[in-house]
Amino acid sequence: MNKGILAGIGAYILWGLFPIYWRLLEGVPAIEILVHRMVWSMLFVAVILTIQKDWHWLRGTVHNRRTMLTYAVAAILLSINWFTYIWAVNAGFVIEASLGYFINPLVNILLGVIFLGEKLRSGQVAAVILAVLGVVYLTVSYGSLPWISLILAFTFGMYGLIKKTAPLESMHGFSLETLVLFLPALGYLIYREAAGMGAFVHEGTAVTLLLIFAGPVTSIPLLLFGYSARRIPLSMLGFIQYIAPTIQFMLGVFVYAEPFPPERLVGFSIIWLALLIYSLESVSYNRKSKSGSLPVESL
Repeated sequence: MNKGILAGIGAYILWGLFPIYWRLLEGVPAIEILVHRMVWSMLFVAVILTIQKDWHWLRGTVHNRRTMLTYAVAAILLSINWFTYIWAVNAGFVIEASLGYFINPLVNILLGVIFLGEKLRSGQVAAVILAVLGVVYLTVSYGSLPWISLILAFTFGMYGLIKKTAPLESMHGFSLETLVLFLPALGYLIYREAAGMGAFVHEGTAVTLLLIFAGPVTSIPLLLFGYSARRIPLSMLGFIQYIAPTIQFMLGVFVYAEPFPPERLVGFSIIWLALLIYSLESVSYNRKSKSGSLPVESL
């Protein structure tokens, strides 16, 4: 289990440090960073699959329309999430982006109720209500919805919902998603290059290398997460997941000196309280489940 815990912590630390990497590319348009991320991610996982001689699953998959449609939708959601995050980081909204991943677990609860017919426990109801109040407070105090946070939370939540019921294991699923995105992304890069607008090669060696390594930087934490998820309880992953938005939040406040007035602190504190209630309730429920003290119908 120790290796699983370390892999999970490593994945979330890397995700937490993402703002530093994307800020190094702030001179490149977010859409171009996105398509480079798609292209080089595909090439990176293709190398891994080739080394492992693990392409056998693809032949049957490409002829299954339902599976292809499922992963095409997942790929679209992932690309929206990636673009929003890259744009937010380089536009100076790291704190608001971190909020999206703080509220993501609570969004997952709502999606489970809406799409999977799951029932909310009392502690979950309290957590969701508090989170909604926190978002409403931030909306009223700032005069607009924290739309960056909501887009990130809901696109990643929907992506997770699709992956929950998708047939392929994590590595093959991610490979198929990047394959779906590869040709449109490559076509856009060729277009920008032909139009003289591309940053690749033209903005110096450092930028070129950063764009190339966007593939491994994207793929490695996903592979670590996949390794971790198969080896440690989901309840433990539930706690580890807060590492990423916490690091992002700290970077936004202390490294990039983004505004964080008292009004925003109050809104965040309400949402943090919701997460505390959610986490404590989950721990309590899991302990009761393991001890067998819960009635069968509630498991």
